[in-house]
Amino acid sequence: MITTRMAAGAALAVLGLSPAFAETPTLTISVYGVAQDAYKKDLYDPFEASCGCKLVVETGNSSERLAKLEANKAAPVIDVAAIADFNALEAAKKDLIQPIDVSKLSNHGALYDFAQDPLGGHLAVGYTFYSTSIVYRSDKVSIASWKDLFKSELAGRIALPNITTTQGPLAIHMIDKAEGGTTPDLKAGIDAIAAHREDIVTFYERGSQIPQLFEQEEILAAVVGRFGWANIKKLDLPIQWATPSEGQTGGMNVLTLVKGTKNEALALKFIDYWLSQEVQTRLAMDLVDSPANKSVEVPAETAEALTYGAETAANLSFIKPAAMLENREAWVAGWNAKVAQ
Repeated sequence: MITTRMAAGAALAVLGLSPAFAETPTLTISVYGVAQDAYKKDLYDPFEASCGCKLVVETGNSSERLAKLEANKAAPVIDVAAIADFNALEAAKKDLIQPIDVSKLSNHGALYDFAQDPLGGHLAVGYTFYSTSIVYRSDKVSIASWKDLFKSELAGRIALPNITTTQGPLAIHMIDKAEGGTTPDLKAGIDAIAAHREDIVTFYERGSQIPQLFEQEEILAAVVGRFGWANIKKLDLPIQWATPSEGQTGGMNVLTLVKGTKNEALALKFIDYWLSQEVQTRLAMDLVDSPANKSVEVPAETAEALTYGAETAANLSFIKPAAMLENREAWVAGWNAKVAQ
C-alpha cells in the first residue's frame, strides 16, 4: 500500500522536486520582546513575503537569550540574534557567534561608521542606537552640563537610573566625564553621586516610572534614554531634552550571526533587509528604532522622538563594549560601597 507520505513524494517527483526541496526555508531569530507587533508589520511579514521563507521569532531579555545560545552551542537552534553590543562581545568571547561576511550586505556601507563594525572582526553590525541625556523642567531649572544635576535647585528633585539598569553605567559615565574622571573605574562619577545621594529622589529600575514622577512633580530632572522621550513629551508640562556641554552618551543594539548556523545565506539576507533604508524608515516612522542607516529621512516631528541624524550621532560618547564587560563588576562594587550603602 502506498502511504500518504509516499504519495506526496511521488507527486513532487512528477513536478521535478524532491520532498526536501519543497520544504519552506525557515530562519530562527532571537530578539527583544518589545514592539513585536510593529516588527511583524514592518520587518517580519515583508521579509517572509520577499523570500518565500518562514521566520520563527524567539523573544526574551538579553541574559535569558544568551543563556540559550550557550546551552545550545553544540547544536544551535538560533540563526540570528539581536542584542546589545556588549552582550554581543560577551557572546563572541564564549565563541557563540561568527564573523559576518559584510560583502554580502548591500546596505553595510549605508550605516553610520560606528555601526559598521562595533566589535571588530565584523562580528556584529549595529541596527539601532539611542542617546541618553537629562530631561528637565525648563520653567524651573536650566541644564547646560551634567554637573547641573547637582545644582541646589534640584536637591531632592532628581531621579537617576540604578547601576543595575542599562542606563545606569551610561549616566555614571557622563557624570564621571563632567567631573574630570580619568580612570576606568568611574570613581569621580560614583563619588559625585555618592556626595549627593540624599538629594536623589530615587534610583529607578524602570524608565516607565519617570513620566509619573514628573507628573506628580516629585522630580524636576532625570537621566533617561531617548526611547523614553516620546512618553515624557506627552505630559502637559514644559519638559526639555538637554544637550550638555560634555555631550550625550548612548547605547547600540546589534545583529549577530550565530556560530554554526545552517542557514547562513538566508540569515545574511535577513540582516541586510533589516539594515535597508526601506525597513529602517518604517521602524523609525513607527517610533520603534532610531535608524543606524544614515540614508533614512523622517519628518521633523518623528525625528524629535528618536536619536536621529549625523550631527546627533557624531556627538554621542559611547562606552566601548570591551570597557563595559571589563569594568562593570568594579562599577557595581564601587556603587554598592558608596551609593547603595
